This record gives sequence, C-alpha cells and structure tokens, in this order.
Amino acid sequence: MRILGIDPGLKHTGWGVIESKNAKMYFLAAGILHSDTKKELSERLCELHTGMLSIVDEFNPDEASIEQTFVNTNPVASLRLGQARGAVIIAPVLRGVPVFEYTANQIKKTVVGVGHADKKQVDMMVHSMLKGMEDIKLKADASDALAIAACHGFMRASRLKTAGVK
Repeated sequence: MRILGIDPGLKHTGWGVIESKNAKMYFLAAGILHSDTKKELSERLCELHTGMLSIVDEFNPDEASIEQTFVNTNPVASLRLGQARGAVIIAPVLRGVPVFEYTANQIKKTVVGVGHADKKQVDMMVHSMLKGMEDIKLKADASDALAIAACHGFMRASRLKTAGVK
C-alpha cells in the first residue's frame, strides 16, 4: 500500500510518500512544494495544484492523507490555508486516489504518542519508524507530511484489524 501524506500550506506544502507492508513502513520520498510569494493568489494556488498532480503522477499512491485545517486567530490566514488545502487535495482525487483527513492532534498522538508534540519530536519519530530514513535530513513540512502518511498507515491497519481483515 503506497500512501501519500500532505501537509498543506500556501507558501510551503510538504509531501511524503511511504510504502506500508506487513505492519512495516518504508520511506520512499518526501519534499516541499513552494509557491512564489510575488505572484497573485490564483497563480500560487495553481502552482501548488500542478506540483501535487506531478507528485501523484510520479508516485502513483493507492491512498492519500492530509492534515485537516485548523482555524487560527487570523481569519485571512485561515482562509488562505483552506484555499491551499483545496488546491492540493483535489490532485489525488482527480487521479482516483481516495483522501483521508486527520487532525494535527490525531497525527501527533498516533505517531509520537502525545497530541501536543513539537516538530522535533515528530521528526525523530518519523525517522525511527520509517525504514530507509537513517541518514536523511528533512525540512519540517516534509517530515510532517511523512507523519501524516504514517498516521494513515497506522489508522488504516487498525481499521482493517477491527474489521477482521488480514
């Protein structure tokens, strides 16, 4: 099962791809999509969308996972984050890839064991749980995206086990 994790943002959208096999998870790739802050919002959203389409086309995930939007104190920032999220979430959907959503607390609790873990803790756990990450350094957005993918891997396995599927 190949899983794409997406950490949406208007300036920087993290992405990560893992392979989940027999209760083990393997690192495949990760990176960050950037939008040009000098461009109009519509052009920036298009950059993120086309970038995510390229990632979906290159890695051909079976499922995708994305962090749910949180509402912060700045309504304009929340709205822009929602727009960026929409631009990237539609890419896997257009390719027939189902998308699953998780809150930041769900992701951190699943990956780290604590719902309010900091970015260093998330990165450390991502490196320890994903095979093939030993010497790889990642920016926080890419590491967060891998955590989102790993969270989905764990949640998916749990759902299947509960349903009695082997």
